[in-house]
Amino acid sequence: QNFAVNDTASLLTRVQKMFFDYHFKVEQEAGSATFSFFSFNGTAGVWRTAAIKEAGGWKDRTTVEDMDLAVRATLKGWKFVYVGDIRVKSELPSTYKAYCRQQFRWSCGGAHLFRKVAKDILTAKDVSLIKKFHMLYSFFLVRRVMAPTVACILYNIILPISVMIPELFLPVWGIAYIPTVLLVVTAIRHPKNLHILPFWILFESVMTMHRMRAALSGLFELSEFNEWVVTKKTGNNFEDNEVPLLQKTRKRLRDRVNFREIVFSAFLFFCASYNLVFPGKTSYYFNLYLQGLAFVCLGLNFTGTCSCCQ
Repeated sequence: QNFAVNDTASLLTRVQKMFFDYHFKVEQEAGSATFSFFSFNGTAGVWRTAAIKEAGGWKDRTTVEDMDLAVRATLKGWKFVYVGDIRVKSELPSTYKAYCRQQFRWSCGGAHLFRKVAKDILTAKDVSLIKKFHMLYSFFLVRRVMAPTVACILYNIILPISVMIPELFLPVWGIAYIPTVLLVVTAIRHPKNLHILPFWILFESVMTMHRMRAALSGLFELSEFNEWVVTKKTGNNFEDNEVPLLQKTRKRLRDRVNFREIVFSAFLFFCASYNLVFPGKTSYYFNLYLQGLAFVCLGLNFTGTCSCCQ
């Protein structure tokens, strides 16, 4: 289990801590206990040399070489075991741009790997039918492609547009209650951090935009689909602490604005204002205003640590 040394550095790292704890303690352990397959995370893992050789060794065909090797080893009949009582230190991205780059690489790489190995999974002889279904449908198709795409289109496009189309009705239980319950279940292991759950919901709404773009780029091999960008992390010291203060300030101002988020925020504010002035069957203007505010805050990098370290 990865133990983040900077999980309390900012609101951004606290949110990541909640997600990764769920990922390791639920997803990884469930994969280990049931299907004997889960994505190797690249750190804190021990491999048998024979497994690496039989799987074909490390390959650079995607940006998720650890997941790639895990899939190929599974298709050769090797099984994985998650040992959660061993803790290893790690570091979380502490800036929004660094986190976006990391998520883009992971989401794009996972979707691209799905394109590469789908046929191999279907034709594998040493893998049971139920494990093939789990890998193709649950692990790859739903989690790597459908989930970010559907979430982004639903919450960032269809929901805002629905306030201007009276015939388009979206039930509150489907777009609000169920997703909120799922997030609460995800975060329940951290009762001390439940107060940041509203921010997490809004934050994930913004991140679906990046994950959908990454998933589609990887699936269809669009631009940047195989571009490797190392996630910038600060460590104990800032790398540019020798840069003069004036130069730092210019860098911050130049890099502070994320234009995709700003454009989306304008769209959401417009839809919210329209719904406020012309209320229909359902009023979502309060949610849309909050969602637009989240896009503005992240568009201006008002989260995480100092932006000069991105």
